[in-house]
Amino acid sequence: MNNMFDINQFIKTYVTKRDDILFKEDISNNKDNLYDSIYGKSLLVIGGAGSIGSNFIKCILPFQPKSLIVVDTNENALAELTRDLRSCCGLYIPDDYIPYPLSFSDLIFEKIFRKRKGFDIIANFSAHKHVRSEKDIFSVEALFQNNALKLWQFMDLLTDYPPERFFCVSTDKATNPVNIMGASKKIMEDIVFSYSDKCNVNTARFANVAFSNGSLPAGFLKRISKRQLIAAPDDVWRYFVSPEESGEICMLACMLGNNREVFFPKLDASQMITFSDIAENLLFSLGYKPVRYESAEEAIKAAVLIGQSNNEYPVFFSKSDTTGEKKYEEFYTEREVVDLDRYNTLGVIRDIKPVNRDTIKTVLDKFYKAFSDANTTKEDIVKILHSYLPNFEHIEKEKNLDSKI
Repeated sequence: MNNMFDINQFIKTYVTKRDDILFKEDISNNKDNLYDSIYGKSLLVIGGAGSIGSNFIKCILPFQPKSLIVVDTNENALAELTRDLRSCCGLYIPDDYIPYPLSFSDLIFEKIFRKRKGFDIIANFSAHKHVRSEKDIFSVEALFQNNALKLWQFMDLLTDYPPERFFCVSTDKATNPVNIMGASKKIMEDIVFSYSDKCNVNTARFANVAFSNGSLPAGFLKRISKRQLIAAPDDVWRYFVSPEESGEICMLACMLGNNREVFFPKLDASQMITFSDIAENLLFSLGYKPVRYESAEEAIKAAVLIGQSNNEYPVFFSKSDTTGEKKYEEFYTEREVVDLDRYNTLGVIRDIKPVNRDTIKTVLDKFYKAFSDANTTKEDIVKILHSYLPNFEHIEKEKNLDSKI
């Protein structure tokens, strides 16, 4: 691989197709408000070592919070986060900065939370984000535990020491969900907004984060480094934001959002791109010539010759045929009240009517009961979701992403 390859420049040129950061103007226009919201405040970031959480942290540090506590289950990623932050020239890091390798559902976390008597600002990025996390009842339970059930328990803890602001990242897939992951994030939104009588709560739905950890484009780089084929769907269109932009939209939503609001980027259809286009442009940028094969098996065999014949690189592009894959992206429904005038580059879903906590507790109790029954199937969970979310359009295709490259 070309050692001089600039991933950030590639993202600007071929993925987001914009030279400037999307939210630059809105950040500049609201700099004083951001400073007032962050300066001298105590900040807890859950899931802060991931792609979005770490960029959120980098965005807020210049506004000088008093303390920064980061919780993440990935110990290695926390170590890299600390090395990265302390290697950034001139980046402000509070003296009270502590990364903890644990889950926000751990008893140790509750001890930390109570010892500090809560935090002024809490941002939660802990989530199962992959559609591949719904292949069977066990993976579905793990997904729900993280995205909804553990969050419900945490929100109860939060009421003992309510923060000034609580933010929880969502996804475009929560809009008219077609997969269990998206449905779980819609329930997550309902849980968060049901506590809007306790503190200011908001969230953000946004596009794919280009080359984020675990994403398909990031996998392209892994495949190239190992001289393996590249495989991708050629019929799935997606919006993308850069890693930096993902942190910025979350900062703007968290610090500027009114109670019960969802932020989303104002993007138009011309900015969507397929994964296969990203793959081909990436290979061209690295000096390779992509060569399409009719099957993954043929491309795998051809990969042993990478670099030996005119820098040809085998690729296999196919149609999407797995459960839960949405062909397009949307950020709001026709039933939601949308404000497109408040910001230059951000739309805001406002005046969200919270779901009664008793109603949410009833459906969560159904999930608790279902997961405690050894005979419960994935189909049983889908039925519960259908009863709670009338617009849930799940289609089981008996094939998931883990059966593909």
